[in-house]
Amino acid sequence: MIAAFFHGIILAFGLILPLGAQNVFVFNQGARQPTLARVLPVIITAALCDTLLILLAVMGVSLVVLTFAWLKTALYVIGFFFLAYMGWLTWKSKPLLDGQAQESFSAKKQMMFAASVSLFNPHAILDTIGVIGTSSLGYADAEKWSFLIACILVSWLWFFGLAITGRIAGTLDRTGRLIHRLNRISALLIWGVALYMAASLVAS
Repeated sequence: MIAAFFHGIILAFGLILPLGAQNVFVFNQGARQPTLARVLPVIITAALCDTLLILLAVMGVSLVVLTFAWLKTALYVIGFFFLAYMGWLTWKSKPLLDGQAQESFSAKKQMMFAASVSLFNPHAILDTIGVIGTSSLGYADAEKWSFLIACILVSWLWFFGLAITGRIAGTLDRTGRLIHRLNRISALLIWGVALYMAASLVAS
């Protein structure tokens, strides 16, 4: 059981660590929001979405769902347009400078965007199904639960840590240059995911 727990930690950390639209968005919002409490909608939404994907992968439900071609196509089409719009909003957003009025995403918009980069990200879905879902097949009963809890725990701790790091960076960035660059990087990554989804649709 302990071995399964540490396997889940190492595996989940390896999957969540690479730079992607989801990670950049969480970090970006941590840097842009005035307090950590204002970033909670992003943190909780991203973590809940990851928790859902991990649960579906371990239970084998996600693999069954993706066998329906029409459903997969619908998710990709909706995801493409939503991510394209999200990238545009992120690209044109301006950093908050000292003395300026607060310009930040509302809690509702944070949650919508966090959900979109989590659930409409083909890389995240395929990694969850192909790696976590497949790896969980080697465990049963208590060991499978231990593996599952470890993966979910890493996800929650990671997003809280990422947002806190972003908040520290935002506090130190008085010129707004860092946030401006993060906005552009975030937008490009989000558009990259959208283009990948469009290419996948054309190829299928």
